[in-house]
Amino acid sequence: MITVFYDDLLQLLKDILLKTGFTPQESVLCAKIFADSTLDGYHSHGVNRFPVFWKTITDGYVKLGERPELELALGSLERWNGKLGPGPLNAHFCMNRAIEMAKAGGMGCVALQNGSHWMRGGSYGWQAAEAGCIALCFTNTMPNMPSWGAMDANTGNNPLIMAVPSANGHIVLDMSLSQFSYGKMEKYAMEDKDLPFDGGFDSEGKPTKDPKAILETKRLFPTGYWKGSGMSILVDLLVTLLSSGKSTAQIGELEAEYGLSQVFICFDAQQLNENQRHQQLVDEIINYVQAATPEKEGRSIEYPGSQTKKRRELHLKEGIPINEGVWSELNALLNESKTADG
Repeated sequence: MITVFYDDLLQLLKDILLKTGFTPQESVLCAKIFADSTLDGYHSHGVNRFPVFWKTITDGYVKLGERPELELALGSLERWNGKLGPGPLNAHFCMNRAIEMAKAGGMGCVALQNGSHWMRGGSYGWQAAEAGCIALCFTNTMPNMPSWGAMDANTGNNPLIMAVPSANGHIVLDMSLSQFSYGKMEKYAMEDKDLPFDGGFDSEGKPTKDPKAILETKRLFPTGYWKGSGMSILVDLLVTLLSSGKSTAQIGELEAEYGLSQVFICFDAQQLNENQRHQQLVDEIINYVQAATPEKEGRSIEYPGSQTKKRRELHLKEGIPINEGVWSELNALLNESKTADG
């Protein structure tokens, strides 16, 4: 591992995107989304995933220069066509639009068809919380997880994000509907480590902590077993129906993962509970949770987002640990982009 400071990481990613064909404004925003994910400790959907993102562009699955187009407006619901533009940019746009609608009328829902992988879904939960909004967003994926009791991958691990703003640290849950996301398992495999808990089945059908074995079989455990499996099916139904876009089944017929369906929902916290009422209610719940006796002495009771905030502060101060191979690959991408450009 090497240590890289945030500004240096941000500059490198921005330079690669500029050379790849992004506008200056797009390169800054997209680079920031990847750099912020890495800063927060989510390398699996930050620097580790960046080369994959870059390849979807050079392979032609993600289209540069495309902007979302409004296709339907029904009161507090809007449907947009992402036109296969870069996933992080489309997702940031849609969440921003949902925030605008929430500020204007209390709530807003934006459904997106023909999207691309949005990378770290939590980015958009934090985006909403920073704007003072309660948020819920979710996406479907290619078939990458068996439904409960099935042998074949016939559902997606469809990520789900929920966010609540708080003056004492936003509460943001970012979870895939598999016990471990593919990105997390790839990170453990890269570091030659076992998962902390069983995450799926090996080739003999036995539960295993070995991420390499699970990546090979693609037989992931759904989060909460049959409950997570049911949630995955419902997320796919909701995003497909609201966006009138592609389902997991349709995405699975494509040669790569693109054309995803996504939903972004926001509520303006200030309009729901004026003055200090919102913060009083948030503090009541979080304080109650953290007042529990820790399982092990000296450990604190965490809530969604609390550890993210700690990692962010630490990495801003001391730098971000990044796999040397990944860092070398990023620098190679810059040189490759320069060669292609020149």
